[in-house]
Amino acid sequence: MNLHNAEFIRSAASLEACPRDGLPQIAFAGRSNVGKSSVINRLLQRKNFARVGEAPGKTTHINFFRIDEQLYLVDLPGYGYAKVPKAEKERWAKLIESYFSAPDFITLGVLIVDARHKPTENDVTMARWFQETGQPYVVVANKLDKLKKSQIEPSLAQIRTTLALGDEVEIIPFSAEKGEGRERLLERILETLQT
Repeated sequence: MNLHNAEFIRSAASLEACPRDGLPQIAFAGRSNVGKSSVINRLLQRKNFARVGEAPGKTTHINFFRIDEQLYLVDLPGYGYAKVPKAEKERWAKLIESYFSAPDFITLGVLIVDARHKPTENDVTMARWFQETGQPYVVVANKLDKLKKSQIEPSLAQIRTTLALGDEVEIIPFSAEKGEGRERLLERILETLQT
């Protein structure tokens, strides 16, 4: 798959606006300041492909990026941090919820958490939503470069316990900054396409 053949398709403000052309959808979710766009950019080896906002909470719609005519990377609105009006946060929540409740959308879920901190209540909720789709998902522990080597294992164990992950859910240690974990995440995406 040619990752450089990537194009932004649309920003969907409603479920009706989401593409339904049968291509697999890899859905990325995470807290507003967890580095979701940076993870997508690192995956594609592109600097500013998915917008990286100065202020968290810049993704207000569901953004669809088509990769080599073979799949979509789906960037869901961030949650939990953005300084936006309550009504806007509620609109995002409804949008994400409607996307998750449409069973034919998600092929693989990618939940991005901050490797340095215990997952938040919102992260726990999002993990449960991915679980409830019945589709495979992985957890990407981003900002690995900010941890000392000795902190990595305890941190990953805490993420697994807090999110109540089954053994089938892989946690991928990741650094959008340094590129660590990129190959593994790419492998997982490609494996999903082959099943």
